[in-house]
Amino acid sequence: MGAKLGLFNEEEQDEALIYELLDLMEKYRADYTNTFRALTINKLENMALFESNEFQEWDGKWQARLNHQKQSKTEVLQLMKVSNPSVIPRNHRVEEALEAAEKGDLSVMEKLLKVLADPYAYVPEQEDYCSLPEPTDRPYRTFCGT
Repeated sequence: MGAKLGLFNEEEQDEALIYELLDLMEKYRADYTNTFRALTINKLENMALFESNEFQEWDGKWQARLNHQKQSKTEVLQLMKVSNPSVIPRNHRVEEALEAAEKGDLSVMEKLLKVLADPYAYVPEQEDYCSLPEPTDRPYRTFCGT
């Protein structure tokens, strides 16, 4: 988990730092993947979590913790990029691709597969696939088929 935050070594306070972030994510109902993606690309906007005073406090602790390391910001960023996918196969996007394929249009599926082929690429083409489903979309129930 430390690698997701760019931590190369373990320090005593790391566990508390990690759990504090996870608690804030739960409190503000922040998406797991998108939160770590935003931290990785330093795009802390459009989420209630990032606007909270609690997050600002946490961010200060995290930045101080990063400064304890000998690794450069570039090395920290690289570790975070290989530890946090930029994009994941979200159910609403998969459903969209399947519906188009059922109608004979495979282009939506092909584009989705191309984006998902390298989830750690952090390229602009992935941006559209990071969005959460609309609140009006019905929630998905998935079942193990094994």
